Amino acid sequence: MLETALFIGFAMVSIAIFLSFLRLIKGPDVPDRILALDTLYINSIALLVLLGLYFQSALYFEAALLIAVMGFVGTIGLSKYLLRGDIME
Repeated sequence: MLETALFIGFAMVSIAIFLSFLRLIKGPDVPDRILALDTLYINSIALLVLLGLYFQSALYFEAALLIAVMGFVGTIGLSKYLLRGDIME
C-alpha cells in the first residue's frame, strides 16, 4: 500500500518538476522565472523526501535539508538583485 502511494507521489512530483522547468524556460518575466526556480527546488525537496521514504535512508533527508537552505538563500539573493541591482549593501 505504501509503495503504491509512493509511486503515485513520484509521478505527481515528476510532473510538477517538468511543469516548473517549462515555466523556468518559457516564463515571460524575470520574476516568473525566479518563482519557477523556487517551485523547482521545492519539488526537488519533495522528490528527495519520497526517495528517502522508499529507500529508508536518512541521507536523502539530509540532502533535502541542504537543498532547502541553499534554495532559500538563492531565492533571496535573486530577489534582492532584481529589486535593487546589487546583493550586498
